[in-house]
Amino acid sequence: MAKQLPYAAMRAIFTRFQDLEPEPKGELEHVNDFTLLVAVALSAQATDVGVNKATRALFQIADTPEKMLALGEERLTEMIKTIGLFRNKARNVIKLSRILIDVYHGQVPTSRAALQSLPGVGRKTANVVLNMWHGYPAQAVDTHIFRVGNRTGICPGRDELAVERAIEDNVPVEFQRHAHHWLILHGRYICVARTPKCGICPIREWCLYEEKTA
Repeated sequence: MAKQLPYAAMRAIFTRFQDLEPEPKGELEHVNDFTLLVAVALSAQATDVGVNKATRALFQIADTPEKMLALGEERLTEMIKTIGLFRNKARNVIKLSRILIDVYHGQVPTSRAALQSLPGVGRKTANVVLNMWHGYPAQAVDTHIFRVGNRTGICPGRDELAVERAIEDNVPVEFQRHAHHWLILHGRYICVARTPKCGICPIREWCLYEEKTA
């Protein structure tokens, strides 16, 4: 685990990220906050590409909690069967749809605690919804961010919560809203797990990783 980069390096890194991609976007397809919530919940241990393939047809017919309940668990299970853990995920989506109707009047709540009270919704999922839909600077730490943060020194931490706190504490405030998107995309396409593409890395000059590739 690398040490935490100093403020000057952090500002330089995120300025570079911003220059390259001023408005980074999440790659999960959705049409409203409910479908975003469902898509993120379905993405656990699955790729965004795989989730998008399954949800394109799903969200055309079930884009509200009421329509999801009307669809039913059996048909939902069939529609998302290409996604890992699909049976358990289908069960959770039906349960959370019922709770949204019964407790939240069919609306997706806007607090992290309320979101995390829903079946199949953890802190990362809650943070994605708060960030992508509401523009709140919540940091959704996934495996990409955990790897990049510890490898480069941008946001080192022994667990996901520590990495999330490192982002909040060390990334200059004007970059907070998009920080996790920049880091996810960097980890997904440049700072990959096995052989990082250091030769084309836009932040190589500040990175603390000692085993840089050509």
